[in-house]
Amino acid sequence: MAAFPINSNFEGDFVMQLISVDTEDTMDQVAEKCAYHSVGRRVAAQPEKVMRVRLHNTTENYPRDMTVSDAGWRPTETLDIIFADS
Repeated sequence: MAAFPINSNFEGDFVMQLISVDTEDTMDQVAEKCAYHSVGRRVAAQPEKVMRVRLHNTTENYPRDMTVSDAGWRPTETLDIIFADS
């Protein structure tokens, strides 16, 4: 387990955040860590939706149980966190 920096581009937020995640975090955990800095501050909560993670400017979401270490990211990779139907 190791700290790993990513850039969070959270849907609906105008601020990009540098977030520290863990290499063993799942994509659900990454989304939660990113949400902590955006949801309830500049982004309204959407409890009926699921947060998903994908590379910036792509359309394919990572599997929710995939870990950071399995994703093959470079440090400070920019990720989009979006709200999706469950």
